[in-house]
Amino acid sequence: MSTVHAPLPTHDDRRESIAARAFWAVWNALQLLFTLTFTSVGIVVALLILAITRSPRIPLRMASRMWSPTLLAGAGAMYSVEGADAIDWSKPRMIVANHQSMIDICALFRAVPVPLRFVMKSEMGRVPFLGSYARAMGMVFIERDSRRAGSKMLREVVDLLRGGATLCVFPEGTRSRDGRMAPFKGGAFQAAIDAGVDVLPVAIEGAGAVLAPEGLFRVRPGRIVVRIGQPLPTAGVDRQALAQQAQAAVHSMLERKP
Repeated sequence: MSTVHAPLPTHDDRRESIAARAFWAVWNALQLLFTLTFTSVGIVVALLILAITRSPRIPLRMASRMWSPTLLAGAGAMYSVEGADAIDWSKPRMIVANHQSMIDICALFRAVPVPLRFVMKSEMGRVPFLGSYARAMGMVFIERDSRRAGSKMLREVVDLLRGGATLCVFPEGTRSRDGRMAPFKGGAFQAAIDAGVDVLPVAIEGAGAVLAPEGLFRVRPGRIVVRIGQPLPTAGVDRQALAQQAQAAVHSMLERKP
């Protein structure tokens, strides 16, 4: 029986590969420069509006209607949302989503038609300029290795939800490096139970392929789909069971064929 071998790459193939890598390196550097500049200008404008209006509502809607669409378009992302029309967005909810990439934040800002806040890692709060903006907008920071800080975060989240906010949590705790979803941690779900609000599962597909979770701003054009599920009631459910329900709902949406 003869064996068929794949043809070896030619000199022209190798040269084309080197040229392609060089093109993407330069293009991604320009995209990063634009992202940093556009974001910095947007933060300045948002903080000025906040100082005038004394309310984060308009700056948060700017993130949804201006910042997110611009950065998604700049990344070459083909973007779509499913299920948003079936949700009553007048009610406060805790959104829980899988986490593949930093561009998930853009995708969620654009998908949710009401002001949206996030629970963020404490390291983000120490980033100059960005941390000040996030605090001013009412984001919540979590110290993962501190029980006392975790209790404080839980109280802050409950207060926000009871005050009518829509808040997003990534219950995996970190970005997925291989695209597989990690188990949802139950801690954040306790806040939804204590506040008496529904949990809204959301699946984000394709974000990790557009902006890789590792490396320095490796961006490639691709499709990002945000699928919004059905609200999960929290009355009479313990946090671990709620976390499992939410994870199952997100997993089911990720498995759904387009």
